[in-house]
Amino acid sequence: MRKVLEIGGCIAAVVLIAFGVGALVTGFNARSTVHDTLAQENIVGTPDMTPAAIRAEAKEAGLDVSKLSFPTLSVAGKDINTGERAHAFAGYMRIHTLEATGGQTYAEMPRYATADGKGTNDPALAVQVNGQPQSNSAREIWVTETALATALQSSYMADQLSLFGIVTGVALLLSGIGFGILVLAGVLRSREEAFGVFARRAPKAPASHTPVVAS
Repeated sequence: MRKVLEIGGCIAAVVLIAFGVGALVTGFNARSTVHDTLAQENIVGTPDMTPAAIRAEAKEAGLDVSKLSFPTLSVAGKDINTGERAHAFAGYMRIHTLEATGGQTYAEMPRYATADGKGTNDPALAVQVNGQPQSNSAREIWVTETALATALQSSYMADQLSLFGIVTGVALLLSGIGFGILVLAGVLRSREEAFGVFARRAPKAPASHTPVVAS
């Protein structure tokens, strides 16, 4: 039975090490892919993409800054080539879009354009071209900006998942190596060897000497 346990322990250790190596390779490959893909887009943060500058800009545009979530990472003048920077850049983009729409989200903006620029949801009151009401260009801008921001957020999530895979791989690898050492060291060979490390050894009794009587 002990032999079966030792063999099973060795197999378990090998499996843990194999999964750990696989998770590490997958995590590093995914992280590299995310960074390379972002770098190919040549996105650079604008000068106002700092926490202080964007807050002041939003306040000047008349937005209620108390209700907005501002990025905490500055990407001004920096290449957007990591998931963390992509996440921050997407946050700055949202503030820029709200500034352009007067603080209105996509759902809050009217569907059609009007001559006064306020927009309307009534097609009969909208600007007509060839008998068709014209859509609100601000909504189209919001859709475009949101699509790019969503792609950047997806890159951020992929980057975080790859980092989680790397951490998991390290944990599995260390667990497998540690488990293998215990098995190869023979800890499972007997109960005394398994728990004797933590037990206090009893002192050996002194050897008794039987006197030899000369005849």
